[in-house]
Amino acid sequence: MRRAGRRGRQAQEGSPMENGVGQEPGTPEPPAAEDIPVPRPSRARPRLVFHTQLAHGSPTGRIEGFTNVKELYAKIAEVFSISPTEILFCTLNTHKVDMQKLLGGQIGLEDFIFAHVRGETKEVEVTKTEDALGLTITDNGAGYAFIKRIKEGSIINRIQTVCVGDSIEAINDHTIVGCRHYEVARMLRELPRAQPFTLRLVQPKKAFDMIGQRTRSSKSPGEGRVASGKETLRLRAQGLATLEEGPSPFEEEAARRVDDLLESYMGIRDSELASTMVEAAKESPSVAQLTRGLDSVLGEFAFPQEFVAEVWGAVCHPKGGQE
Repeated sequence: MRRAGRRGRQAQEGSPMENGVGQEPGTPEPPAAEDIPVPRPSRARPRLVFHTQLAHGSPTGRIEGFTNVKELYAKIAEVFSISPTEILFCTLNTHKVDMQKLLGGQIGLEDFIFAHVRGETKEVEVTKTEDALGLTITDNGAGYAFIKRIKEGSIINRIQTVCVGDSIEAINDHTIVGCRHYEVARMLRELPRAQPFTLRLVQPKKAFDMIGQRTRSSKSPGEGRVASGKETLRLRAQGLATLEEGPSPFEEEAARRVDDLLESYMGIRDSELASTMVEAAKESPSVAQLTRGLDSVLGEFAFPQEFVAEVWGAVCHPKGGQE
């Protein structure tokens, strides 16, 4: 939904660019013959090259030529000779299961990508003794929903085998692979109280120094976002990826507020979805127009009117803040 005019340009193939530094293509232009104009050759756009490893340990690979998360996973899988469906999620600049470093829709040109692949499968039985399980769900944009946060003192927090980063593969033997995070969160909310149910989980494969780790991922103002002032590659569900300036401090703070609202209302966190909603709200002079705009591009979420009003207020009339 981001307008192409916002200091963005299409990332197309040409000469390689590693860590944000372009390499000059071609040879020097030959001198023009006297009185014969020679057309200047067009300069190829830089091709972006990123470095990647498997989070549990591997050699370093190089990937390029992707425009969305599914293509990114396919490129990583090709480098390491695995199936793309083995990849649960990716983190930036750390091999640990750190939800604050989760890859979303933007990658800094200097970011190093770590792919977390399927590890052991486990099943847990849960009895829903209260309405909220204490889970916050996100997804990888390629068919896997996983646990992004576990609330302290919650039902799930008391089950030691359930960890942040675990992919939810099935609920009561009903596979949810291919479902979006909001769909999984709704399924969990709608489970009846006092009736046991089973979760089939897949944990990320761990390196030796990660064994025993059980992170609950506390909130962070910069969660999931690339530092402001740096050029980033913006991945899109449709169309070409674009190179854009990093979000401004106002946009980062607004996206964080919207992400908090997503967690409060829907039990999910999604920094890229939050950024998209911030862009829509900035272009909407009223709540009604924002509602129409979100329905046109994100209608499958069926956002309640109260939630849309809070999003518009958080972006357009933030308390104690200025645009």
